[in-house]
Order: sequence, then structure tokens, then C-alpha cells
Amino acid sequence: MGGASDRARTDGTTGSGEWSGADGRTGTTGATGVDGRVRAGGRDGTGDAIGADHGTWADGRVGADGRDAADDATDVDDRTGAQDAGDDLIARVFLARVVEPGDEVAGRWIRELGAVEVARRLGNGGPQLTGVTDKRWAGLCARAGLVEPGRDLAVAQDAGVRFVCPGDVEWPAQLDDLGDARPIGLWVRGHPNLRVLALKSVAVVGARACTEYGAHMAATLAAGLAERGWVVVSGGAYGVDGAAHRGALGATDVTVAVLACGVDRPYPRGHAELIRRIAEQGLVVGELPPGEHPTPSRFILRNRVIAALTRGTVVVEAAYRSGSLVTARAAQRLGRHTIGVPGPATSALSAGVHELLRGDAVLVTDVAEIVELVGGMGELAPDRRGPVLPRDLLEPAARRILAALPGNRAALPREIARGAQTTEDDAIARLYELRALGYVERHGDGWKLTRQAMISVRPDRGRR
Repeated sequence: MGGASDRARTDGTTGSGEWSGADGRTGTTGATGVDGRVRAGGRDGTGDAIGADHGTWADGRVGADGRDAADDATDVDDRTGAQDAGDDLIARVFLARVVEPGDEVAGRWIRELGAVEVARRLGNGGPQLTGVTDKRWAGLCARAGLVEPGRDLAVAQDAGVRFVCPGDVEWPAQLDDLGDARPIGLWVRGHPNLRVLALKSVAVVGARACTEYGAHMAATLAAGLAERGWVVVSGGAYGVDGAAHRGALGATDVTVAVLACGVDRPYPRGHAELIRRIAEQGLVVGELPPGEHPTPSRFILRNRVIAALTRGTVVVEAAYRSGSLVTARAAQRLGRHTIGVPGPATSALSAGVHELLRGDAVLVTDVAEIVELVGGMGELAPDRRGPVLPRDLLEPAARRILAALPGNRAALPREIARGAQTTEDDAIARLYELRALGYVERHGDGWKLTRQAMISVRPDRGRR
């Protein structure tokens, strides 16, 4: 990073591959790992710790190591790509605490101006960006004045959490389908690669106050999907979400929970052990910075991430006002598969699912039918049919003769022929054929059904 691309800090000095600090100290950029990506914990690719001042602020905010940033530190015109990445990460960490998830106005700002410029304007209190009232802008700036991105990164590092930005190697590209509502970034807790897990994933969501049937179906479907190599994504809540996570963990130890709060604080509290286990074996993901608490609106907005992250959303039990229907409708808008598991027609907890099924959702009853929808070409569910009975193998003409025989007495060949709408000679030939197969027996000049035939013929007679 030497040469003309090096920038001087406020004292005007430069260094080869270094930024010169405002106090005259220099520090290696250190913001990127060997793959050129910034680590959320502020470590480079070799594992050497670095200070949080690699993403300094235009308003001179203090970094996590206590050093002030230079006033021009957010200018990126002549920085190197690695330094740009560091600035973008810090800007997004900053904005993740200032802006609520799913804010499309802020998303448009970031798309048009870049995260660094938006963060600079909010941090400095202006000039005001378009699309918000003066009151709203003042509120955002007041919130921005309390944010310390370096501290958020330090807390995240202590909790084993990393921050993944759009454009990072680990960023799931399918989240870009959300447009301006795309997450500013994601806090990720756990060891697997998020992008890799999301490539072949299915959401399983549903009612919190689910029935035993709902919990059983969620766990069974999740376990079956996991055994077939699919990653189950859900929201970590009580009811169907928890059953789906446990089913997946029981099958392959891997699942993804998308939370509506900071990933370092389990919610609901009763699922603290489950979420800890998910973080150890899979991933816990969220848009909100460490320590943030959930709110009703954040739960609703979280659901769009679940829908966008996965190939399809399976809803198991949902009342008319269930939040899981928000996930399903988001999946529909994004062109993902929307899938419903039916319940009893009299169950209020399945009323929302049934409403989905009256629309564009697809009804499924087992894992094979889900995989047929979300999987690759040729992954078809087996044909569903009842058991094959011996009489099903008879030729149609023989089945008509068999059906024409009375069930309680013997009949002459001419009577049987009339019932089967054929000739007497043809009826006699078919009767001898049926006797060889054990369906009829001769009684003098007449013919009568055997006990075996009585069992197989009665269902047909009941439908006549």
C-alpha cells in the first residue's frame, strides 16, 4: 500500500504501507486479512490483533483503542481497495446501530452515496439527505451521536461474533434481492460459512403456540431435510421454530437461527441453551448490533431475511395473524417457493396456512414433496397410490364378469353374461379363467364367488 496511494493524516506525514496518526504515531492498516476482507473482530488474516482506528470517522470520533481519528479519514478517493473496505465496514457497523432494519430510505442513501458518505453526514449532523423530514433527520443524527462502532466490534469479538458486509466472500448474494431493504450487514455467531450454508437452505416457520401435531411435523420435516443435505433456517422462537431447530440438530447438528435482536443475547430466554447449541454447531445471525433487544416491528422485519436467505419457506401451523405468514408473503414477493403443511379444517392455528394454500402456496405432506419443489431437476417425489389388489391385475373383461356375479348365490352363465354385457360363450370362458385364479367355483350348472373374491369385490359393490 505504498507509493502515491498512501495518505497523510493531519500531521501531513506519510509512511510506506502505513497511515500516520494525528498524534504523530503510525499504525499499519491491518484492516484486511490475507483474503483482503476485514474481520469483524478487528484481526487481520494472520491473527494479529489490530486497533479499531482502521475505520476512523470524519467527526474525529475516538476508536476502540482510544486514538482520535483525523478529520479527513473517511475520504476514499485515493485510498487503496483494502483501506476502502475497512472504511465501508466501520461505516456499516455505525449505520447498523443508527438505522432500523429494513429502512428502504437509508438503503437508497447507501446505494446512491455509499455507506461511508451516509455515515459521515449522519455523524456530522448534515447536510441533510433527501426522503426524510427535518424531525426524522434530527432523530437519526441524535442517535448517531451516541454510536461507537469500535466498541461494537470489540464487544462482538469478545462474544465470538463477526460482521459480514455486502460484497464480502461470506455474504449470501440472494439477500441482494431485497433491494434497498437489504440488510446493511449481518452479525454472525458461529463457525460455518454463512454463504455456503445458505446456498442449499429451506425456512421452516410457524406458530409459537403450536399444537403437538405442529411440533411433530416441524421436527420431522426439519430432520428429513437435514438428512438430505438441506440447511434448515428458522427464527429461534418457541413452538414451530424451536421444534424445527431441534429436529435439524438431531439429524445433522447444523441449523441457522435468524434473530430479531443482538446475536450475543439469546431471545427468548427459555431458548438460551438451544441458541447456544445452534451457535456452537451452526450459525446465529442478526441485523442488530450486540446488546440490542427485540421489538414487535423487528420481529416482522427479521422475517424478510429468513425468506430471502432460503430457497423456499415452509409454514407449519399459522393463525390468520401469525408472523410466519409475513415470511411466506415475503418469499412470494421474492419469487421463492411458498409451501404450506395442512392441518385440521377446524383448527384456528392452521387457518392462516389454509388461506395461503388457497392462493399460490403449494401443499406438502412430507420431505420428498418439499425437495421436489426447492431441489434440482429430477428430484421428484414418488407417485402416491393405494395398495395394488390382485383383482387390479385382471383384464377389464374378466373384472366385468367378476363384478356381475351375485354375492349371495350361484348364477347361471346366461345371467352373468347379461350383467357383464357380453355373450354367454365369452362369459363361460372368463369364468373358467377366474376359477383357475381362485375367484369363482362351480355349483352344478351355476357359478359362485369364492371367499377370496367376496373380500376383493365387496368394495366395488359398495360404490355401485
